[in-house]
Amino acid sequence: MAHAEAQQHPIGIYLWVWFLLFVLSLFSYLVDYVGLEGYLKWTLITAFMLMKAGLIMAVFMHMVWERLAIICVVLVPPGVLVFFMGLMALESRYTLLARLEFFFH
Repeated sequence: MAHAEAQQHPIGIYLWVWFLLFVLSLFSYLVDYVGLEGYLKWTLITAFMLMKAGLIMAVFMHMVWERLAIICVVLVPPGVLVFFMGLMALESRYTLLARLEFFFH
């Protein structure tokens, strides 16, 4: 029988990711602390959140070292859902404006 060895990754990679997660969390809290408001605040917080999620998926879920097929199976469906959510957000504004015009004019 063939002897299979588990692949070991250097601890430095994990330490750097922990450090980056800490820095991104710090930036996310600073957005609130500085007092930014509106779309800028929520865009920055969402961007930092997605960066942290990407780091966690890439390193701690070992997606960096997986085949492209597995990566596509994990990432494409949420990407399609986010795309459809964006379409629904655009459509909701149109629907709201149409209803306001119809009911109040």
